[in-house]
This record gives sequence, structure tokens and C-alpha cells, in this order.
Amino acid sequence: LRKAPLMIMISAHLGYLLISVIFTVWVAKTLFKNGRIFIVDAFQGNEELADSINHLLLVGFYLMNVGFVSLALKYGDKPTDAVGAIEYLSTKVGMVLVVLGVMHFFNLGLLSKMRKRAQLINAGVPVQSKARLAQVIDNAKLETVS
Repeated sequence: LRKAPLMIMISAHLGYLLISVIFTVWVAKTLFKNGRIFIVDAFQGNEELADSINHLLLVGFYLMNVGFVSLALKYGDKPTDAVGAIEYLSTKVGMVLVVLGVMHFFNLGLLSKMRKRAQLINAGVPVQSKARLAQVIDNAKLETVS
């Protein structure tokens, strides 16, 4: 009688780990492959540096997500029957997907920021001075009006 709930819990935990790792690897590979072009652009075509940064981002992504999956394994109600196991898997995998989504948008924001900075540098605009950038834009507007 006691072995059945234990087997259900072990099966649910293994299912959670398997599904979570599969999703993590899929998202990481997608970000790594499709994010490269943005990183190369952000680093002004320096492919060696871009590939190095891309790889470091990938490692960080894996560490963050596998760490979260591992820590989250302990929390939540433990399933004792098949319905509980499905609900457990749904909740746990849902949390992982939300974290993956947040990490995805964080990476997109980081890439976008790096790209904008590179574009400003390429345009000859001092990056550290947003006020100066606003002045340049205002002056350009005044010159086109006059």
C-alpha cells in the first residue's frame, strides 16, 4: 500500500526533471543559434568575441535554469495518485516554462541593449551621455525646421 504513492512520487519527479531539462535545452539552443546574429551585430562584426559572449550566455542560462529546476523539485504537494501526479507535473513544468520565458525576455533585452549601444557608437554618439544624445536630436530637429 505504501509503495504505490512512493512510486507515483518518484515517477512524477523523474517526469518533471526530464520535461524541464528538455525544455531548457530546447530554449537554450534556440537562443544560442538565433541570438548569435544580434551579438555579432552588437560587437560590430567581431565574430570571435560574439561567439565567446554567446557561449558564456548559454552557460549562464543553463546554470540558472537547471539550478531553478533542481531547487524547485523539493517544493509543492507530493502526489499520491495519478491525478495528483498530473497536477504536480503541470504546476512544476508551468513554473519552469515561466522562468524560461522570463530568462528569454531578459536575454532579448540584454541583446537589444547591446545592439543599441553598438549602433550609437557606430554613429559617433557618446554612449555615456543620454543628455548629449537628446541635445543632438533637438539640434537636428531645429536645423531641419530652419
